[in-house]
Amino acid sequence: MNGPETASARPSHSALIAEVRAGRRRSVSRLMSLAESTGAAGKAAIAEVHRHTGRAHVVGLTGVPGSGKSTMVRALAQKIRASGRTVGIVAVDPSSPFSGGAILGDRIRMLDLAGDPGVFIRSMATRGALGGLARASLDVVDVLDAAGFEVVLIETVGVGQDEVDIVQAAHTVVVVSAPGLGDEIQAIKAGVLEIADVHVVSKCDRAESSETVADLRAMLRLGSLSHERHSGWDVPVVATSAQKREGIDALLEAIDRHRGHLLSSGELAARHRRILEMRILKAAEDIVRDRLLRQYRSSLDRLLDNTAERVIDPHSAALRLLRIAEGVGADNSDGSRVDLPRHAAPVT
Repeated sequence: MNGPETASARPSHSALIAEVRAGRRRSVSRLMSLAESTGAAGKAAIAEVHRHTGRAHVVGLTGVPGSGKSTMVRALAQKIRASGRTVGIVAVDPSSPFSGGAILGDRIRMLDLAGDPGVFIRSMATRGALGGLARASLDVVDVLDAAGFEVVLIETVGVGQDEVDIVQAAHTVVVVSAPGLGDEIQAIKAGVLEIADVHVVSKCDRAESSETVADLRAMLRLGSLSHERHSGWDVPVVATSAQKREGIDALLEAIDRHRGHLLSSGELAARHRRILEMRILKAAEDIVRDRLLRQYRSSLDRLLDNTAERVIDPHSAALRLLRIAEGVGADNSDGSRVDLPRHAAPVT
């Protein structure tokens, strides 16, 4: 997937996307950088990319920190390559609160994959910001899809809301649990175990791993991990040890079997529609938040004062801010207190 590069002027979006579709790695990186930006150029480029997506099988892998996801992703990517398929990897990393840059630990652990032209690895920073991470990560997935990578693996660093949003935009969700971490109950509370299409118990060379496998299988039998995603699909529990290369073949077989189920049942189209709905709503949230912060800062500050003084509650303040933005209600130009009833009528 390496093509000759020239020192010519920066290509237009159409030309850049054509280069991406031809597999030129530098163009793939350039388009990803555009996708991660919040400017108009990035949005325009991604709008063009969307027309060339829909072929990759997107697999999301999540689980609590320390469950061995990165080692597993590396081993899984090697198995995918051995099967003759190309693979893109999006590693959603923690970031420095000062620089906002992605930690390169995942790339360092995957150095043996970096020289393979059939593998592309991209690390994403959380940047410590509210919102935006899911959008940027999934835009990068779209770039890999458009570039022709047959399987895209998304690895998230933890089980926070951003990470859950990202993996739920995958066709197949793999939730990794490790024996002895003591975090499985917290994962259940967060609803993370429920979204798994495939359960993995990592580090199966540990003595307590069989207990974790048995617990998950018992919960599946009792229906406590049932989810609307699983129509007609029996969620498997796969025991693995990425360090010893045990269970990775079984994991890839389970992932491929799930894709076959999605295709044969017609669920793939329904799931894709749900993914698009989530992405549209996430994008709308980002757009509304950005506009409110940029254009209605003074109104927000006054509403913050009112809320802090217990004059109104946060929900009523939010409704008031939306009315101001829509031009339904005029803000007090003199900066006086905005007094609203606690149960304002919904904005329609």
